[in-house]
Amino acid sequence: MPNNEQLSIAGSGIMGHSIALTAAWAGIDVTVWGMDEADIEHAKSGVEAKLNGLVSYDIFDENEKEKITNAITFTDSLEECVSNATFVIEAVPEDLELKQNFFKQLDEMCSENTILASNTSGLSATEIAKLTNVPERTVITHFWLPAHLMPLVEVVRGNQTSDETIERALALLESMNKKPILVKKDVLGQVGNRLQYAIFREAQYLLENEIASMEDIDAAIQYSLGRRFGITGPFMTMDMGGLNTNASITSYLFEDLSDRKDIFPAMKELVDNGHYGPKTGKGYYEWTTEYINQKEHEREEELIKWLKKDMKNTNTKINN
Repeated sequence: MPNNEQLSIAGSGIMGHSIALTAAWAGIDVTVWGMDEADIEHAKSGVEAKLNGLVSYDIFDENEKEKITNAITFTDSLEECVSNATFVIEAVPEDLELKQNFFKQLDEMCSENTILASNTSGLSATEIAKLTNVPERTVITHFWLPAHLMPLVEVVRGNQTSDETIERALALLESMNKKPILVKKDVLGQVGNRLQYAIFREAQYLLENEIASMEDIDAAIQYSLGRRFGITGPFMTMDMGGLNTNASITSYLFEDLSDRKDIFPAMKELVDNGHYGPKTGKGYYEWTTEYINQKEHEREEELIKWLKKDMKNTNTKINN
């Protein structure tokens, strides 16, 4: 699908430079803003590492890698980055006040026809646009990490987001070979994270009540739902299992599921003690450098398998 937008990414962190790589891979020239030269060099290194990984998995060759690299321009001037843009994707840290002030700045710098999109994973599109003069052109386009490998992007409508803004966002994302879904109402957590955290709440309940070990709870997802949901989502899964059977299970199970409204004690204790996961060496699991590398490699390999399958299916549709 052709793209008519002039795309800029405001933020060059792990999400920002990965989104830029995705756009460039789809043949879209993109300008990326980084706070300073150190920020930009870090982003360039991130792009290079991801591209090298894709070459090593035979996704494309060195010539394609060079084309992608050349399609990405970095700058430490925000005004230079967005001045000619028709579509800006913000990828700054996940703080509402920061994003509100940043969007106020973008609103003043960009023409009224420029779409302002946030990559927030859970904040409100309406609240992010609160300080802008043209909230109709603000929307959420939430890419999932790692953005260059995960197909889903959630397009979230704010209370004042216009139909044109939604249509342009969906069109751009489709031209980037993503699988966008429309979140019709402005809801915290969007769709993906609401589903993810519903599972995580129940996982914590099972652990806190010593119903199963942490490792076995993870295995229950990894070796069942994790595989099935790659083909059938929750509604299709219910259909295929028989709605009569699943209605019967619902009638007694829903009442017994966790409805806890605050953080579970085990997670709170970990966070209070500075145990955040791989970046601190400990979370629920112990994270050595070797184990971090192992799990990141395993995740990447699995996502590459799905990527190759998606690419094959896309090529088959085109050829047919």
